[in-house]
Amino acid sequence: MESMDDMPGLSRRGSCEYRALVVDDERPLAAVVVSYLERENFEVAVCYDGGDALARAREFDPDVVILDLGLPGMDGIEVCRGLRTFSDAYVVMLTARDSEMDTIIGLSVGADDYITKPFSPRELVARIRAMLRRPRNGSAGVSRPPEPGSSRPGSPGPPASEAPPRVFGALHIDVAGREVHLGERPVMLTRTEFDVLAALSSRPGMAFSRRQLIEAVWGESWVGNEHLVDVHVGHLRRKLGDDPAASRYVNTIRGIGYRMGTGQ
Repeated sequence: MESMDDMPGLSRRGSCEYRALVVDDERPLAAVVVSYLERENFEVAVCYDGGDALARAREFDPDVVILDLGLPGMDGIEVCRGLRTFSDAYVVMLTARDSEMDTIIGLSVGADDYITKPFSPRELVARIRAMLRRPRNGSAGVSRPPEPGSSRPGSPGPPASEAPPRVFGALHIDVAGREVHLGERPVMLTRTEFDVLAALSSRPGMAFSRRQLIEAVWGESWVGNEHLVDVHVGHLRRKLGDDPAASRYVNTIRGIGYRMGTGQ
């Protein structure tokens, strides 16, 4: 097998903070994205079709994948679906079509965020940075805890490393270990699904608007279709076996958003 240093399309630096995989068949655009990420001290790999993307992701083990929806061969939807079988990397989907359906399809197969072409590379990097500030598996804490006395949604109380698991009936949420169990059964969530659940469970009596969940999970500067929250909540409910018509764990508050259920 080739070493990473010999791989075509791979830029390698010492002491890089994160790894990013750029998958886009528009080579000039891919080159611009790579350039901006390199300036931010990312180690970057790039490939131009979906068939190569999964193999490269296995070899490179990226922290984030910037993935074009309209790839030749295997499209971005299939690549993302394949990624989710072995990788918990954040996925930012790029789409040339400003269509709510494209957004929903991309998020439904495991993408964490999306951005519509044409876009500002600075905005893309800012979104990636915001995602990477969220804790990785095994890290303590949840996204953006509030200051004492603040009304911002987050994780009040002791640091997550000192806090006991949050319990809602059979549902146990270990924020420090980033693990979720239903009874004895582990529940496998993506990072974003976990972050949404952590935000909701941080204040069980609070009804979160979509915007409040966006700010808690994606960051205050995020701009886009706020209904991506609904898609991730839908994934959560499916994995928790939660019936929206009689939800135990994630309740819909009509006209507002969502609230953590009691588990009963």
